[in-house]
Amino acid sequence: MALKQVKNKIISTKKTGQVTKAMESVSAVKMRKSQERAFAGRPYVHAALRILARISNSNEAKNSQFAARRNTGKTLLVIVTSDKGLAGSVNSAVLKRAETVIQNSDNKVETICIGKKAVDFARRERLVVLEEYVNVSDEVTVEDVYAITELVISKFNQDEYRKVEIVYQNFLSTFEQEPTLRQILPLDPAEIHYIMQGIKPKRGKFSDNSEPSDTAITYTIEPSPEEVFNSLVPQLVQIMVYHALLESKASEHSARMVAMKNATDKSKEVIKGLTIKYNKARQTAITAEVSEITAGVEAMK
Repeated sequence: MALKQVKNKIISTKKTGQVTKAMESVSAVKMRKSQERAFAGRPYVHAALRILARISNSNEAKNSQFAARRNTGKTLLVIVTSDKGLAGSVNSAVLKRAETVIQNSDNKVETICIGKKAVDFARRERLVVLEEYVNVSDEVTVEDVYAITELVISKFNQDEYRKVEIVYQNFLSTFEQEPTLRQILPLDPAEIHYIMQGIKPKRGKFSDNSEPSDTAITYTIEPSPEEVFNSLVPQLVQIMVYHALLESKASEHSARMVAMKNATDKSKEVIKGLTIKYNKARQTAITAEVSEITAGVEAMK
């Protein structure tokens, strides 16, 4: 490779490193904010799921349309991904998990896609998409998932679907995320307990959950158990979807920061290697020129 080509490659690699360094800094800020939001929301979600776990074991809940098991019908899968790439395997892992669910399903699977990557996946696989939600803000709130929850509840109430599941990236740490599949409807006490164990806060009043989820508690409910339960369940389902979005956002920005840091480090290694190569080639060229000059001088004697 000529000296000019090596020098141009060093310059272009430096520019790439500057871009990845800037993206790393931006992702670090977003990561801290999204992690704080995810951790701050966990005790709230945990408390809501404790309520859901308790009432799901009551007789009124077991007779509700939201808890009754169905043997026939389609599966509704909510896929949560990011809108942008350059985040390592955070999206591909979720889509791979969704693909496994679809392949192993005995019945037809229809989807609700959150994020452009999920939309592209559904179109590529030619899946039935009930609704698309893209450009979801990083500052996601419970109100932002109201439309999603309303659609899920209305479709499930039509007795068209056997179950509703959600797949998303669960945040474990800055360097570790896990693709997670959860059943939203019908309500399953064992599944709710499993979700609670995964998001139980390390500190605070809800960190010590000494009461098992299968404990049936008798409530005196007014005006009627059915009316209260049918009003409460959509709100709790909304919280479950909200929790999935928070975890997905935290995972996305964490994975992107790590990916950009690795790219920046790799660019430095490439620049170092190219610089050594450039110096060697330059030294070789200078040595050759000196040898030619010396040979010319000797020939003139």
